[in-house]
Amino acid sequence: MISYHDLRTISPEKARQIIRKVLDHNQGNVSKTAKILKPSRHTVRRARDGSLEDLSRKPHHCPRKTPADFERLITSEGKRTGFRYRRLTAYLRRKFGLVLSENTVKAILRRNQVKKRTRRTTNGQRRHLYDYEALHPFGEFQLDTKHLLDQQALPREVYHHMKSSGIPRYEWHLMDVATRARFTGYSHELSATFGFAFVVLALLWLRAHNIRGPISIRADNGSEFCRGSQSKLQSWNHRLGLLGATLKPIPPGAKHLLALVENAHRADDEYFLMIHAERCPHTLSFLQKAQRWQDTWNFYRPHLGLGMNGLTPKEKLLASKSMIHWHVLLFPTLLLESLFKSIGPINQFLHQFIGGKYVYTKCRPPMRLG
Repeated sequence: MISYHDLRTISPEKARQIIRKVLDHNQGNVSKTAKILKPSRHTVRRARDGSLEDLSRKPHHCPRKTPADFERLITSEGKRTGFRYRRLTAYLRRKFGLVLSENTVKAILRRNQVKKRTRRTTNGQRRHLYDYEALHPFGEFQLDTKHLLDQQALPREVYHHMKSSGIPRYEWHLMDVATRARFTGYSHELSATFGFAFVVLALLWLRAHNIRGPISIRADNGSEFCRGSQSKLQSWNHRLGLLGATLKPIPPGAKHLLALVENAHRADDEYFLMIHAERCPHTLSFLQKAQRWQDTWNFYRPHLGLGMNGLTPKEKLLASKSMIHWHVLLFPTLLLESLFKSIGPINQFLHQFIGGKYVYTKCRPPMRLG
């Protein structure tokens, strides 16, 4: 006769049903039934007195198990943000102070079947845009604007808070390729006037901090810069040439040429807007948080990209042994509308700062975010 263990490979429920039939045939004799089907007597009693299905092997007490409230939080934040375990672990630590192992977060996401939010890439091939080892600080820049109100990148509640509280909608971002230092401004509107004002303000700041070499700026092909207008591009480059700079728009659709600044925009969403935007009831508080975020980026946040080797922009600048002081990284994050209200038209702005004398003031210490 086939044994109980062979029957279990087919169906545990059927195997226990056969045990009950053999027990009935032998007037309930447990020992005789165990001798016929080859299970233990305990197994025979279990089949006689218990259910036909296998019992759960889940332990009754798990002292090291993640609390249910934490697991629900991890699951909800994973679905809301679309992060995988590594980014989600860092996100939970920064926003909630919840310190967990990456493996724990990974297991919770897998157990609750939280799917990854996929992102489409512009260019499937990885190419080096620069000779990073040969670059000098503040010689090559990437310039782009970011639409802060992005429903695809932000959670719904963060998006609606930013929209209703009057927080600036656009970020103007200039990034140095060699050190990954960033210079940012904000505005409520997107226009070429603000674009030119931001570029000139950043260039004046750089020249005032002993940066003497030529500056090349690779810019987005947006309407806020020089999209499709050669006369506009020539006019801009003629005026920027007074500051030793050249603006070079990328071809349409070639967003991979601005990969560094685009990657920084993703970091803005994940480490700044998702966490701190809801804590800003108005524009002034947002600008203060933005200043702290820029200082965190320039002074405290290590970068693992090509040519950086885990250094912060300040450490990279000091390692280059250039004659540029780190005070250049303390660029003020301004609201461009306020800039025009306080200074006036752009012609007066250029005349005052190019013809005037730069007065050195004592720099404030950098501020870490959060």
